[in-house]
Amino acid sequence: MKKIILIVLAVVAVAGLVAFYVYHQQSGYTKVLTAKIVRQDLATVVSGTGQIKPKTYVNLGATAMGRVTHLFVKEGDMVKKGQTVATIEHVQQEANVAGQQATIAAAKTDIASYVAAEKTAEANVDHAKADLEQKQSDWDRAQGLYKDGILAKQDYDAKKAAYDLAKASVSQATASLNQAKAQTDSARGHLATQVANLRFNQDLLDRTIAIAPFDGIVTNQPIREGETVVEGIQNTVGSTFMTIADMSVVTAEVKVDETDIVNIKIGQPADVTVDALPGKTFKGHVTLVGDQAILRSTGIATSQSTTGTEEAKDFKVVVTLDAPSDELRPGLSSTAKITTARKSSVVSLPIQALTMHDPEADKVKTGVQAASPAKSNPEQGVFVVDKDGSGKLRVKFVKVTTGITGATDVEVLTGLTEGQEIVTGPFKTLRALKDNALVKRDTVKPNAPTPSSGS
Repeated sequence: MKKIILIVLAVVAVAGLVAFYVYHQQSGYTKVLTAKIVRQDLATVVSGTGQIKPKTYVNLGATAMGRVTHLFVKEGDMVKKGQTVATIEHVQQEANVAGQQATIAAAKTDIASYVAAEKTAEANVDHAKADLEQKQSDWDRAQGLYKDGILAKQDYDAKKAAYDLAKASVSQATASLNQAKAQTDSARGHLATQVANLRFNQDLLDRTIAIAPFDGIVTNQPIREGETVVEGIQNTVGSTFMTIADMSVVTAEVKVDETDIVNIKIGQPADVTVDALPGKTFKGHVTLVGDQAILRSTGIATSQSTTGTEEAKDFKVVVTLDAPSDELRPGLSSTAKITTARKSSVVSLPIQALTMHDPEADKVKTGVQAASPAKSNPEQGVFVVDKDGSGKLRVKFVKVTTGITGATDVEVLTGLTEGQEIVTGPFKTLRALKDNALVKRDTVKPNAPTPSSGS
């Protein structure tokens, strides 16, 4: 028993010595998380949320007042350009068109009779002219015979009277022809008026028939058969038959934070996801970047807002999908991730490794130089891990300049090279770390802090 106790005491003593040695060895060291500087592809992505919208859609409104007699399509149906989709009562308009068509037919008949009268008048003119030529010949011959004393005065006067009567007949026939032509022209003028009236009445009839302006899908139908529609402002209750959307070109209209909008340009690629279609990603590209700020709280453009309060703002960005799916519907919630910059095989470091540090402050704290009243001048950089002359790990603050920022990493333009080891955390340790401090790699990452309850 005594022997066992001695063995146990010996083991405890050895363990104590080991623990003391380890503690002594680790005293003065700061445990840090580290990572290597690597080369990788980076992309800067800006996200925005919004909804799916067709590029082209129309609220098909009523252009005449009346009761809806037929709705030939329902919400969700596909329609073709020129297809009749709805009608309202049109008895009066149809009767007006029929009456006007009958009036035009009668006017055309009248014109035909006037044209026939013209032909008759033209024939009478020709007949009168032929008779005048004969009577003029008789009159010329009578004048010669009368001079020679062969023709009696009575016969001479008769030839003269016949010639004058023939001249008058030509004038009368010509006047009748001109009158017939005037009547024809007047009838044609009245016909043109009746044709114009027919177009007017036909337009009133056409207004009672709703026609699809393009191929598309019915996305909304707020009216039912039997209800009365009225002409009015677009989107007014009772003035819209339905909404037709052209889903051949589909867009995602999203809102982007004002701090990111300056990086978005027309043509940039984007990945669009839809909440209703999990696991599916639609490729697209930016086709519109709004130039009007929108208040996040109200959705109203700043130019239309009367309040002067400062608040967060967004900008509208439209992403057109390259290959839309038939599963997409207007109004579906969507998220667009727009790639604003992309670089291949660049030197990069984890974002959390970046810190703001003032090397001059370290010199003052360590007594290297006297305190100066000058203001601090912190610089952006990282702590590089390297061995000193005795083989111990120390950190050195290195100023860096950065380029594009990815999801978790940032491009390094100057200050670091591939393969260097840097401190990445923990966050509190990184903020308090000093230049030339002794460090020790910590392979166990600290647990995430639990949120404290508010007092």
